[in-house]
Amino acid sequence: MNNKTITLDDINLIEIPTITDVRGNLAIIEKETIPYKIKRVYYLFDVPSNSYRGGHAHKEQSAFLVALSGSFNVILDDGFSKKNFFLNNPNKGLLVPTWIWRELEDFSSGAVCLVLSSGEFSEDDYIREYNEFKTLKGA
Repeated sequence: MNNKTITLDDINLIEIPTITDVRGNLAIIEKETIPYKIKRVYYLFDVPSNSYRGGHAHKEQSAFLVALSGSFNVILDDGFSKKNFFLNNPNKGLLVPTWIWRELEDFSSGAVCLVLSSGEFSEDDYIREYNEFKTLKGA
C-alpha cells in the first residue's frame, strides 16, 4: 500500500481477539487482525522514560504496534495534523499505515512494544527527515 492521502481519521486502535481463561488470557493475531502478511517482527524494551523512538515514516511498510507490557504514547502525524494514542493493553494494537510519521515516547518502566511489520528492513523505505516527509506529503 503506497497511499500518501491517508489521514489520521483513518487510524484507530484495533481489538486483538482474546481467549479468556482462569489460567490466563491468550491474544491471537491472525490474518483477520491485520491486513498484510507479517514479514518482520521486532520489539522495543528498556527504553528510558525520557527517550523516544520512531521519528520516521515509511513509504511501503505498515506496522502494527502492541504494548505487550507497560505503556507508551504513539504520536502519529499525517503532515497536516497529529493524533496521540496511548497504548497500555496487550489486547489492543495500533495499525500505522504507510506515509504516516510516528514517534513513540513516555515509556513506562518495563514497557515492551511489539512491532509486526509488513516488510523486511530497507533503509530506502524510511523517511527520516520531518521536513522531507511534509514536502513529500504535499503539506
